Amino acid sequence: MTKTPKENPTSSPLPNYTRHITTHSDQKLATIHSTTQGAWTPVEDDTFAFSVAYTTSRFPVTLTADADLHAHEDLLASNTLGLVNPGGTVCRVVDFAPGKPPLMHRTRSLDYGIVLEGEIEMVLDSGETRHLRRGDIAVQRGTMHAWRNPQPAGWTRMVFVLQDCEAVEVGGVVLGEDLGGRGGDFAFGGEEGLLMGMGLRGRG
Repeated sequence: MTKTPKENPTSSPLPNYTRHITTHSDQKLATIHSTTQGAWTPVEDDTFAFSVAYTTSRFPVTLTADADLHAHEDLLASNTLGLVNPGGTVCRVVDFAPGKPPLMHRTRSLDYGIVLEGEIEMVLDSGETRHLRRGDIAVQRGTMHAWRNPQPAGWTRMVFVLQDCEAVEVGGVVLGEDLGGRGGDFAFGGEEGLLMGMGLRGRG
């Protein structure tokens, strides 16, 4: 099960990140709205940890009167955020311990995955793999995949931006979400379920 979010994962040696959010003053000048440390949720005896940096819940995003900020705060407070935010986006930071078995899964989303620290192996259901290093980017389009940290000791950190998308259809067949054979246990809802294997819930 998941644990209460905390400022730093207990097992990951990587430093916490700082999030800076901007807004506008009454004089129409750009200003800093807030500067905060990431709040982390460790999983599976702290061999995996994630932190939600920001979310949006509509497109185009409404920034007037800080509507997006209020929507983000309300969504986190509701404890209903899944791996993908329907109609919106999720920016999430994820730390992977070395040697953790990969879990093959697919979400209905277009994902940008960027390696910040360490190395990671992207494994596809076709058997293809790619070795990503710091600064490398993966663009995943409704992709059945798994992540594996191949390092003998070092942790890996990635940042993901997940965007809701229409269902992918290939050869007349809709490729639905697949949460590693655990879909029945992970109805769309709070950030539990698939956290035990990869990181978050999808939608049922």
